[in-house]
Amino acid sequence: MHLLLVEDDPRLGDLVARLLCGERHVVERAVTGGAALELAESPGIDAIVLDIGLPDISGLEVARRLRARGSRVPILMLTARDAVADRVAGLDAGADDYLVKPFAVEELSARVRALGRRGRAPASGALSLAAGPILLDEAGRTVLVDGVRVDLSPREFALLECLLRHRGQALTRDQLLDHAWPYDAEVVPAIVDTYVYFLRRKLGAAGGGQIETVRGVGYRIVA
Repeated sequence: MHLLLVEDDPRLGDLVARLLCGERHVVERAVTGGAALELAESPGIDAIVLDIGLPDISGLEVARRLRARGSRVPILMLTARDAVADRVAGLDAGADDYLVKPFAVEELSARVRALGRRGRAPASGALSLAAGPILLDEAGRTVLVDGVRVDLSPREFALLECLLRHRGQALTRDQLLDHAWPYDAEVVPAIVDTYVYFLRRKLGAAGGGQIETVRGVGYRIVA
């Protein structure tokens, strides 16, 4: 998943970021509410982990503004406030879940995974992804290259979807593996190379050329 972590405490932010990256997530960081509102508009953000106590505007206001804009990105709110009224305020502001500090890292990880499952339902206006001649319809599960339909296997489709959702960003083989294969699948990261080869071949010269190998990292799709 592509996550936005909004936390102004550098030590806690580093700890949570390491945990989430260790779970094969891609993590963007913000330390202010203003930066969070800007980064939340980035394409491909799957969920937001949002602290309430920020130095400029509160996490509650960030959530309110995002919902007012029509954003449906799932939000997990972090706070040291444990009163029922505070939890209600967070949920009323637009949060999908609420976690009180200090928290167990296993619980944070599980709640993030749950948000990811919740956020997979298609949202209005966000049903297609594109790069160059490639157009992927998430709702219809179809792919077009220069207007011509290309038949992909479910694994190839998931791989392409992940690359398109993070267009321009270099993704590791582990990150691609996490998105396109089940958690309990007994596979190794090298299988990603094989499926990228299959994908490039099916997309042809025009589409396959959009997938770029990033030496020492993995792959990315270019605009």
